Amino acid sequence: MWESCTNSFDEMVKENGKYIFNYILSMVRHKELAEDLYQEALLSAYLAFSSMKEPTKVKSWFYTIAGNKCRDYWRKENKSKQFWREEVYSYTSSIEYVQQLPEEEVLHKCSTEEMAETVKTLPEIYQYPIFQYYYHDLTLIEISRKSDLPISTVKTRMKRAKERLRPKLQSLA
Repeated sequence: MWESCTNSFDEMVKENGKYIFNYILSMVRHKELAEDLYQEALLSAYLAFSSMKEPTKVKSWFYTIAGNKCRDYWRKENKSKQFWREEVYSYTSSIEYVQQLPEEEVLHKCSTEEMAETVKTLPEIYQYPIFQYYYHDLTLIEISRKSDLPISTVKTRMKRAKERLRPKLQSLA
């Protein structure tokens, strides 16, 4: 059974691998990143291949996995910026310099510290998910697993924490 599953997977990769890689490359437009995401997609597909219910839809299933890997990558890349975009705290500068002036570095550090201090004024149940998500780069699922809470509870606490932070952080801006 295992050997036939491996052979079928190998055949699927031989038939569709080049197309999947080109699909990923067209989405991310960076060869090395596309190679990494392709490897992740192959690994995910291999691990889930034996549980696939409809072998006739292998190609679309494989494309779905590849697309999900690209979206996961974008989500992770944009997660750190998302907090600022949501206007919970807006740190605006019209021009970004490659090398900041010492005064700007101090101001940025102060604003980051003020931000952390403001988050610490929240009740503990709201602090934890905010710090884990924005400062430790954990996903909501990872926070859920780490805290032994349902994902819906983590999402609710994040939403309520942001609602409580908005008025406090607008005074910092």
